[in-house]
Amino acid sequence: MFKKLSRLYRFFMLKRENEHQQNDRENEEKRENISKSLKDIKLKLRANFVDGSDFVMREIAVGERSEIKMIIAYIDGLANKQVISGDILQPLLIESKSTHVEQWFHRKDIIDVLRENLLLSCELNEVRDFKDTIDGILYGDTIIYIDGQEAALKVCSKGWASRAIDEPDTEMVIKGPREGFVESLRTNTSLLRRKIRNPKLKFEMMQIGKQTKTDVCICYLKGIANDDIIETVRRRIKKMNIDGILAVGYIEQFIEDAPFSLFATVGNSEKPDKVAAKILEGRVAIICDGTPIVLTVPYLLIEGFQSSEDYYTRTYYATFNRILRFVALAIAGLLPAFYVALVSFHSDVIPFELLLSILSSREQVPFSPFIEAMFMGVVFELLKEAGIRMPKAVGQAVNIVGALVIGDAAVKAGLVSPIMLIVVALTGISTYIVPPFSDTLPILRLIMVTVANVLGFLGIFIVLVALYIHVNSIRSFGVPYMAPLAPLTGMDLKDTFVRIPLWMMLTRPRALTWENTDHTKYRMKKTFIKKED
Repeated sequence: MFKKLSRLYRFFMLKRENEHQQNDRENEEKRENISKSLKDIKLKLRANFVDGSDFVMREIAVGERSEIKMIIAYIDGLANKQVISGDILQPLLIESKSTHVEQWFHRKDIIDVLRENLLLSCELNEVRDFKDTIDGILYGDTIIYIDGQEAALKVCSKGWASRAIDEPDTEMVIKGPREGFVESLRTNTSLLRRKIRNPKLKFEMMQIGKQTKTDVCICYLKGIANDDIIETVRRRIKKMNIDGILAVGYIEQFIEDAPFSLFATVGNSEKPDKVAAKILEGRVAIICDGTPIVLTVPYLLIEGFQSSEDYYTRTYYATFNRILRFVALAIAGLLPAFYVALVSFHSDVIPFELLLSILSSREQVPFSPFIEAMFMGVVFELLKEAGIRMPKAVGQAVNIVGALVIGDAAVKAGLVSPIMLIVVALTGISTYIVPPFSDTLPILRLIMVTVANVLGFLGIFIVLVALYIHVNSIRSFGVPYMAPLAPLTGMDLKDTFVRIPLWMMLTRPRALTWENTDHTKYRMKKTFIKKED
């Protein structure tokens, strides 16, 4: 079944790749040179930005005798007006008259004069394709068109409003940094650069989306990240043929290895320290403009049990919490199914006193344990969804009051038994302990409860074996999903079920950096502190 779905997925991706290549060829053929006539440029700009009330186009004359005509074009709200006034208009309209720039024209081209002697912006680019100037305007840059020139100057003037750096609500910590990513791509890259002050930290930019032209950045540490993984990420992103990228989730669905699997093969985080740690291990980060979430690949199953706070606390407490997460995943995925199987098929293994208690609590319940579990599971998911979608203050009240009121009323009405209420409560609490699996557990619980109602413990065992085979068969960008457990890598077990002291972590994960044959590339710097007498 999964093989057929994978073939279907590859067919659609190949079709999209062919369409993308055809569109690239068409775009190359449609390249349009910039006209030397400002009149033609004005007509084209008005045609492109017709009914655009935020589009600003201003004509100016430069030089002592105002003999050089220019057009300044930008989008109000995307461009910073202070930058335009101070770095562009003031040098062109005031300083050009006092410096006699026309005397330099016999020695230099006018664009070179503007770039080298007048304009104050730290980022200036010469553009010769008219469509590139339109894209620059739409992205917040200011374009300077010059009469008689087949090129224009693109001045960086981006200045739209953005959210301040704050602690992300989805990854709260007691110890450790509190800053989180925001919607600005450049702010996010600077947060990573602050963590890793190494010139080998590379940021590769590209634009994705035929309509939105969203900036996407690939970040990795050169010499540590596997070159094959970097090339695979680069190739998969460039193959994306889509109208727009509005969030990083679009990219995740296009580049993941197992799109029909219950388990995610692409990681994500809102914390710069967590992403920086993954980059140091040899992973590749994908940053999308307009999204405060950063993707990391390859993503392994064991990462779902790891938390950034594990590395900021002492070894024993971090190991205890990690084991607790493994237990929580087992409870969240299996407890309702175990209850259904025990009551429906295997009541003989329940202690006699507990069996009497269960039977007495179910005496007034007209439904089977399966119906009970399904009903309470749906109610729990409804409450969770309502708590997320409602305003923050109201959502908390819905979660607490709704659970208490509905649970108490359901028990008193005889719709569910008290022990089922306890099972659902433990399941819900355990789900919140392992948030990376929050998308997987509801569907997994549904499958487990269904097979437990049909085959009992045998059905649960069959599904567990099938899941084990499945997770061992999938890969994330060429890396086995179960690494370092399967295939077993003894050196990498130091950060799986337990978290050994940081000063004992001498090597990076070999599954991620297997091509770096030089042993020194695996080793992390270790500082020995001499004890003073």
